[in-house]
Amino acid sequence: MLLARLAGTSRDVAATSARSRKTAALAELFADTRPEDVALVIAYLAGRLPQGRIGIGWSVLREPTPPAATPTLTVSVTDTALTALAGVTGPGSQGERKRLVHELMAAATAEEQEFLRRLLIGEVRQGALDAIALEAVAKAAGAPATDVRRAVMLDGSLPRVARALLAEGPSALQQFRLRVGTPVLPMLAHTAKTVTEAAQALDAPCAVEEKLDGIRIQLHRRGDDIRIYTRSLDDITDRLPEVTDAARQMTGDQFILDGEVIALDAAGRPVSFQDIASRVGSRVDVDAARATLPLSPVFFDVLAADGEPTLDLPGTERHTVLARLVPEPMRVRRTLIENPADAQQTAAAEEFFTATLRRGHEGVLVKALDAPYVAGRRGRSWLKVKPVHTLDLVVLAAEWGHGRRTGLLSNLHLGARAADGTYVMLGKTFKGLTDEMLRWQTERLRELATGDDGFTVTVRPELVVEIAYDGVQRSPRYPAGVTLRFARVLRHRPDKPAGEADTIEQVLDSRG
Repeated sequence: MLLARLAGTSRDVAATSARSRKTAALAELFADTRPEDVALVIAYLAGRLPQGRIGIGWSVLREPTPPAATPTLTVSVTDTALTALAGVTGPGSQGERKRLVHELMAAATAEEQEFLRRLLIGEVRQGALDAIALEAVAKAAGAPATDVRRAVMLDGSLPRVARALLAEGPSALQQFRLRVGTPVLPMLAHTAKTVTEAAQALDAPCAVEEKLDGIRIQLHRRGDDIRIYTRSLDDITDRLPEVTDAARQMTGDQFILDGEVIALDAAGRPVSFQDIASRVGSRVDVDAARATLPLSPVFFDVLAADGEPTLDLPGTERHTVLARLVPEPMRVRRTLIENPADAQQTAAAEEFFTATLRRGHEGVLVKALDAPYVAGRRGRSWLKVKPVHTLDLVVLAAEWGHGRRTGLLSNLHLGARAADGTYVMLGKTFKGLTDEMLRWQTERLRELATGDDGFTVTVRPELVVEIAYDGVQRSPRYPAGVTLRFARVLRHRPDKPAGEADTIEQVLDSRG
C-alpha cells in the first residue's frame, strides 16, 4: 500500500469528529490493505512505531527536503527505512540519521512528509483510534464487531486478528480463544466523582475495592509453568520472583489472575509508583533489587480457573473462585453495597474510601457484582473514584496542533512559580481543551508570543490555567525533577495574575 493512501485517510479521519465517518474511511482503507500490511497500517494510524523510539527529534525534521512529485513510497518500504534508522548507533550516528531521514523524506510527497513528521515525533492524534479501527476492520471483513472485539480481547492484538480476518474472512475468528499462558488485554474502568455517584450510576449491588497505585499484572499458571504479564502484555516473569513464589502457594494449577504488584515501606504504607516501576523495569541482578525493594502481589479478579474461562461469570461468582484460589492476604480489600439507594450503606462505603486514602492508596474501584469481565475495554460496570488535585499554573509556550487542531495552539507547556520570580516547567498537556477553549487560547497566546519556530510558540508567562492531575511523579526531563501525572486543562484563568499561580514548593509538597 502506498503511504500516500494511508496519509490521506489519516488526514480525513483527523478532520472529522463523526465516529461513523471515521469508521467508514478506515473500513475502506482496510478493505484495500494487504493482510501482510495491516499491522503496519494500524500502527501508523494510531501514531505508533513498531521500532519504538528511534531518536529522531524536531531538530532533524525541521530541515526542509524537497518533496517527491508523485507518490511511490509504500508502507513496507517506510518500515524498512525506519528499521534502518532505529539501528543507527555509535560515532557519526547523528549524521547518518540525518542522511537516512533526508533520503526517506525525498521519496515522500508533501502530504506524506507531513504525516511522517507527525509520526516520528508522536503527534498523530485522531481520537479513540484503536476502538474505531476495530470497528472498521470488522466492517471491511463483513464480521460482527462484537465477535471481532472478543477475538482481540482474547488474543491481545488487533493487528494479529485483523491480518487473519482480512486473509481468511469471519471464520478466522474461531481460532482466537482464551488460553492459560496467552495474555489478554485487561478490563479498564471509567471514572466517577464519588463512591455514591458511582454506586447510583451502576444501580445494582456492587463491590468497593481499594485502587492500588502499582504495576498491573496478569498471572498465568499451567502446572509448573508460571508466566507474568504487564498491562501491555509484556512478559516480566523473570523480574518478579516474589509473584512466582506466591503462585506456587496457591491451590489449582490452571488459572489466570488479574492484580497488581505493590511495595510497602517500614510503616506499612505504599511506596511511590515510580519506585515500583523502577524495580519492575530492572533487568539485572533481580535478587539484589528484590532485597532492596520486595514487592507484594495483590489480586482482585480471575479470568480462568481449572483451565476453564471465567470471564463471562458475574463478578460475585468470580470473586468466589478468586477466594478459593488466592489466600486472603493476597486479595484486595473490599466492602459491599447491596443497595445503592441505602444512604447508610453508601455512607459506609464513602468511609471505606476515606480510610483507603489514609492508608496511602489511590482511591477505589466500584464494580457491579452482576457484570462479566470485559477484557480490553473501559467498561461502564467498573468505575474508579480518586481525589481530584488541581493547580493554577502558567503557560510558558504552546505547540501548533495537527489534524482538527491545525492552525490552533494546542499542547501547553506548564510552569510553576519559583522563588526567584522565574517559572519551572512541569510538563505539557493538550487534554481537556474544547474547541472554544482552543480558539480562545490561540488568540490570547498569539498576543503574548515572543517567538515562533513553526512548531512551538514561546510566550510571555502571563496566562494562568487551572490544571487537574492525578499526582506528581519524578521525571529527569524537567528542571525540578518532577512532572504531573495525567494533567488536563479545567479552565483558563485570565482573571488571575501569574504572580498568584502555585509555586514549585507547593507542587513538591503535594507529593505527600
